[in-house]
Amino acid sequence: MRRVPPRTWLPRAACAAALLTALTGCGLFPGDDGKAAGPALSEPVGVTAQAGSATSVHVMWNRPVSTTDVTGYVVYRGAARVQELPAERHMVDVTGLRAESRYVFTVRARGKDGALGPASRRVTVTTPAAVAADGTAPSRPAGVRGHVDGARAVSLSWRKAADDRGVVSYDVYQGATRIHSVGGARTRALLTGLRPGTAYTFSVRARDAADNVSPASEPVRLTTARGKDDGPGTAPDDFRATTRRADGAYFLELAWTPPETGGEVPAYQVFLDGRQATTVMWGQGAPSGTARYSFYIGAEAGVRHRVKIRGQLPDGTWGAFSPERTVTTGR
Repeated sequence: MRRVPPRTWLPRAACAAALLTALTGCGLFPGDDGKAAGPALSEPVGVTAQAGSATSVHVMWNRPVSTTDVTGYVVYRGAARVQELPAERHMVDVTGLRAESRYVFTVRARGKDGALGPASRRVTVTTPAAVAADGTAPSRPAGVRGHVDGARAVSLSWRKAADDRGVVSYDVYQGATRIHSVGGARTRALLTGLRPGTAYTFSVRARDAADNVSPASEPVRLTTARGKDDGPGTAPDDFRATTRRADGAYFLELAWTPPETGGEVPAYQVFLDGRQATTVMWGQGAPSGTARYSFYIGAEAGVRHRVKIRGQLPDGTWGAFSPERTVTTGR
């Protein structure tokens, strides 16, 4: 029987992005200030961009996973530098944009030596249509509820706010500080990266295309669980695994629904028989509906395998594992 060498497939854009990140992180590409990027400084994680109005975009990110000291961040729109921020800032409103226009944002961290690290993943956003003069803010979001999802996450939900021109986004506040934004079509947000056993107070405000902001919703007070539980709400849903035979070999066919995080899930780790087998990276255009992935697992029939996956959350951390499935080649 002809043996087929192990193969895995990643989308072409994801491979290119991964290669670019690797080269930049190794100092082969200099920073735009002429200094080589430090090899130990990794890219910011959990980067998201949400249109806040017809002329503004709210960009958010989390610090790099590397232990290198970070002194600041640089936010780019395409190739243009638009904001430089201190290390304690992890979000910014980019204003002065055009309505009904597509923009791509990335973020780079600056190390204590002044060098810029590699660029984050690219995030794409399209601003909504401009509106005529509008001085009326949306109504206050009502029916805000929340529940704790383990030690590091909480989930919030609310009813749609009313606005004469339409709600573009919802801003989530922790106390008086805005910490998250989701699109106007969403009425749910998963907040991750919280501290175990800690009390939090959250509220929600609606924003329209003219940048009018509603009054804050009633506050929701939640206390995260103690311990290290990731929370089942961060796990991929409806996870399925089957095998198929092709070209004299067996392939594992996976399908699942992304967890509802309030943003894209750009990557998944696949664990086979207790060990990480591969990382599936979509980069731009991560699926919001059913996701599918296939990879080679061997040429022998009757082999039993265990498989499970977990997704990368918007804050860059890894969520909870899906249920583990068992498959046997040739059945």
